[in-house]
Amino acid sequence: MPELLSGIRHLPDYLDCARQEALVDIMRNIVAEAPLYVPIMPGTGKPMSVRMTNCGSLGWVTDKARGYRYQPMHPVTGRPWPALPSELLEIWGDVSGYDKPPEACLVNFYSDEARMGLHQDKDENDLKAPVVSISLGNTCLFRAGGVNRNDKTMSLKLSSGDVVILGGEGRLCFHGVDRIYPGTSTLLKNGGRINLTLRRVNP
Repeated sequence: MPELLSGIRHLPDYLDCARQEALVDIMRNIVAEAPLYVPIMPGTGKPMSVRMTNCGSLGWVTDKARGYRYQPMHPVTGRPWPALPSELLEIWGDVSGYDKPPEACLVNFYSDEARMGLHQDKDENDLKAPVVSISLGNTCLFRAGGVNRNDKTMSLKLSSGDVVILGGEGRLCFHGVDRIYPGTSTLLKNGGRINLTLRRVNP
């Protein structure tokens, strides 16, 4: 079985129940200000199966016309993204090992039917900074491989409260979410999974 690339770290149960619940409350406030929307794939124009929003000075967006990019405003409302909450900055400070704060937090909401195909996080100008990923809600099957799409992959289950750091050699690994396991967490009343990914965009 292949091993995760150097620099990819999995921290199971990093957030206890109280911190998970606090983050969900914070996300509800963020979504009230910056509503979840369905992103569109460039080229094909197909909708993604996740809904998303952002917080921070920049947010990751995608559409058919202009593709993947970071911008300072919500593509639907035209308003600036909400500020990054201190709780997320604290997690970044604890686990990232990077001396500059994140500029973006991508908020992905997965229904129990949603998926995320294998992809690289490479739209940032600062690829030395890691990506810090936080799981809330139902367990998912996360898959990660190498820096080439055809490299062998391995899968691991990510539960609510788990944190994954993509850094070092693994910063540009291909990764995705193959499935959500319904009913594996009671954190979100209506099921599903929230994934928060903290990113530093600029050097």
